[in-house]
Amino acid sequence: MSRHDDPYCLRSRLSWRLLSLQAVLLLALVAVVVGALCASGLVLAERDEDRVIDVVQHALTRDAQGGLTVRPTPELRQLRSETPDLWFLVRDRQGHSLAEGAVPAEFAAIGGGLDQISQARLGWQLFEDDPRKPAARLKRVDTEAGNVQVITATQGRLTGAKALVMTSLAFLGIALPGLLLMGTATFIATPMIVRRAFRGLDTTADQARRIDIHQRGARLSVERIPLEVVPLVTAVNDALARLDQGYARHKRFVADAAHELRTPIAILNTRLESLAPGPDKTRLLEDAARLATLAEQLLDIQRLDRCGHPFARVDLVRVAQGAAADLAPLAIAGGYELALDAPTTPIETIGDAAALERALTNLVQNAIQHGPRRGTIGIRVSRPASIEVTDEGPGIPVGQREQIFEPFYRLTPLDRGAGLGLNMVREIVQLHGGHVSVTDGPDGGACFRITLRPIPQD
Repeated sequence: MSRHDDPYCLRSRLSWRLLSLQAVLLLALVAVVVGALCASGLVLAERDEDRVIDVVQHALTRDAQGGLTVRPTPELRQLRSETPDLWFLVRDRQGHSLAEGAVPAEFAAIGGGLDQISQARLGWQLFEDDPRKPAARLKRVDTEAGNVQVITATQGRLTGAKALVMTSLAFLGIALPGLLLMGTATFIATPMIVRRAFRGLDTTADQARRIDIHQRGARLSVERIPLEVVPLVTAVNDALARLDQGYARHKRFVADAAHELRTPIAILNTRLESLAPGPDKTRLLEDAARLATLAEQLLDIQRLDRCGHPFARVDLVRVAQGAAADLAPLAIAGGYELALDAPTTPIETIGDAAALERALTNLVQNAIQHGPRRGTIGIRVSRPASIEVTDEGPGIPVGQREQIFEPFYRLTPLDRGAGLGLNMVREIVQLHGGHVSVTDGPDGGACFRITLRPIPQD
């Protein structure tokens, strides 16, 4: 799985993407505002009057008649080429003046009234006059022609550097504080919004966690969940419906197959009884008995699962006595002794007596089939509600004690049987709310223990 396929935090991703979008929108807004101001004249041009005054100061001199004039210095030529609308007005204290460019009429005669001012900026009222008119700069400087008064203003397109500086200042002064404020609000509000929007998913997730194989017909709720998630929940519900249908077909097939097996197994038993006594007949009878038990257990599982556990009070002592009585001839024929250790008083649980007896029968038949054809097979009933089956066989390796309850698992590849008996024992015990386990027997061999829920004694 690639890094991009890993699960991600929706709150974090939304927060960062919203913040990125806000930053882009703010930058675009700053650029639009600066561009609009430039286009409308509210932000006019490169206002570098100090440079103009400095160039004029170094180029100013007097002609032969004592009037003011400017030398064509390289700086002045460059200034004139860069600023087509350049204008300036120079006046000395003797009343001589020098003008270049289109000096606005408002500034042409203002200098005499400001002889005592060393420097000033002359501007306009923004909303009462044309904002496209440039402000002017007045400054007194010392030149070769003496102390003079220079009034100037420049107006033209912003240079790239100036535009970048103005945009940067606008971003730092307006956009950056706004971005910080919106980013803080985004990282606080987004998790809250997402949490509230997906609150209904917690309930749906709990419903999904409670679904198991024995709870068919369960569906996830679509209430109080976002519309964007409804298709996913609907698809899951459709998948659950298909699984229910497949499970039902599977169960019907298993039940039908178990019913169909009853007749040939009964015929097989009848024919086996007619055979002459001997080891082969004993083995065949054991196999036929196991087949009959497996078929009945399949029907038990289907019946208990379909009928919703029609349980009643069951005496485990009587269950053990019935199984021992039925299996004693088979055990003796196989070379074993069958011992029953049970109290005289009932030990009760809630369950299905026939299904529990068949589960116990399966364990005893398993001991008969896989044992050494000698020794004792014991059935012991103990409180609070457990039944043990012990044998004197080779036992079960520790590493395989969980695996033997899985379907089709066999200790040895050439072992007799299909590996379904112990799995069905576990299924029946679990349907009763209990569990089955295997340990070492007291005299060697294996000890299978079925533990069920007891009924408290009055």
